[in-house]
Amino acid sequence: MASTDDAPPVTTTATSAPSPPAASPSPAPEGKLSGKSSPKSGAGSPRNLDDALDPLNGEHWTQHPVEDDSDSVLDSILSSTASLSSSIFEYRNINGRTFHSDKTNAEYWGPNDDKQLQSQDIIHHCLTLVLEGRLYLAPIDAGKISKVLDVGTGGGLWAIDFADLHPNLEVTGTDISPVQPSWVPPNVRFEIEDATLPWTFRENSFDFVHMRYLFGSIPDWDAIFEQAYAATKPGGWIESFEADANLYSEDGTVTEDSPMGTWTKVFKEAKKKFGRTFFPIEEDVQRRGIEKAGFVNITVKDIKVPMTGFPKDPKLKEIGQYSHLAIEQDLEGMVLYIFGEVMGWSVVEIHAFLAHFRKQMRNKNCHPLFPIRIVYAQKPEKKKD
Repeated sequence: MASTDDAPPVTTTATSAPSPPAASPSPAPEGKLSGKSSPKSGAGSPRNLDDALDPLNGEHWTQHPVEDDSDSVLDSILSSTASLSSSIFEYRNINGRTFHSDKTNAEYWGPNDDKQLQSQDIIHHCLTLVLEGRLYLAPIDAGKISKVLDVGTGGGLWAIDFADLHPNLEVTGTDISPVQPSWVPPNVRFEIEDATLPWTFRENSFDFVHMRYLFGSIPDWDAIFEQAYAATKPGGWIESFEADANLYSEDGTVTEDSPMGTWTKVFKEAKKKFGRTFFPIEEDVQRRGIEKAGFVNITVKDIKVPMTGFPKDPKLKEIGQYSHLAIEQDLEGMVLYIFGEVMGWSVVEIHAFLAHFRKQMRNKNCHPLFPIRIVYAQKPEKKKD
């Protein structure tokens, strides 16, 4: 395979004809993070030898504690990258972190607090670098369109940047949490909308529908692309930008039994209990769902992204540094719900694992990658009578 020291390899597939079908906080009490009791024993006394040796069992990671100086490392990364430049408000609280309101039927694994939003902002910058400064790849003509939809907008940074770039367009961002800023460009508005439920938008109302980083939150990908198809104007475009929770290396520095290898296995196990995949690329849900919905002119781009700043290539190194910074900013938030509420790990076990994970991530001899995929396609033009 090509070395990751070179530019990111890109695989493109196109079809033009329509086809049919941070420092660890003080440990909380044992048990699930929501405070419910759990049959776990103390972290220092394994239930049995097999359990203690199984890395998918959280107790395994408490048997070999490591020092975890997150604050100093995060400060160091921040310093090194400084030169790189109503009921819905009733949030759930899990181990001191807030998540979207449980007054709705929505199910999302990430926190919605400031720490997570800061991490999302860094991820946004990192992904913009991956696209070489662009916000999208779909060949839209911004001078000829009027309405854009950003599904699962999170903190709203993509929608805000797009609106700044195209002040003549109206941009709508939707999310299940009202965490977007109020000081935004005049051509942006944010709405509370659960994308997994029937959409409230009129048919044929948007010229461009954008969705990014929805992995782990969609129970039915075909359904969301069907709704996107209905909301898109004839001739309009859709773009889906996703990643897999698959951490790997091309040189053997990420092994299956390492913390990063365990990360991948835990998220795969979580899908069986959670009912939402963290591997949309591996399962090809984007291309398949977009094609099934009726879109044509489908283009697929696959890119390998460095998770840390190990590459020698300056552009890839910068991408890796920002990726590392985003993860260090809120590694806890990336696993707290899935490992605790879904997989049943205790807070002690989660933070023991995260200490091992950070140690591997900070090892300069480890060269972790993760995959991203961008799929864009067009809704067929109306046939002329």
